[in-house]
Amino acid sequence: MIGAINMFGVFVDAALFSAILAAILHLACRPLLMRVGFYTWVWHRSLVDLAIYVLLWGVVSAALPAIVTALPVYII
Repeated sequence: MIGAINMFGVFVDAALFSAILAAILHLACRPLLMRVGFYTWVWHRSLVDLAIYVLLWGVVSAALPAIVTALPVYII
């Protein structure tokens, strides 16, 4: 398990790093979902947004070891 990530001398918790990365992906997906009309088919947009964010966070957390090895950061 990854405990902390050393990003240029600043230690960042792996959960915080993955949550921020998932939030960036979620913000990138929302305009696309609005453009294709996805939100017209859902009952409660906020709950669907939360569910999509949680799913993205899970995917990012599962892929975190591969992401961290590709970035110029150090794992502690």
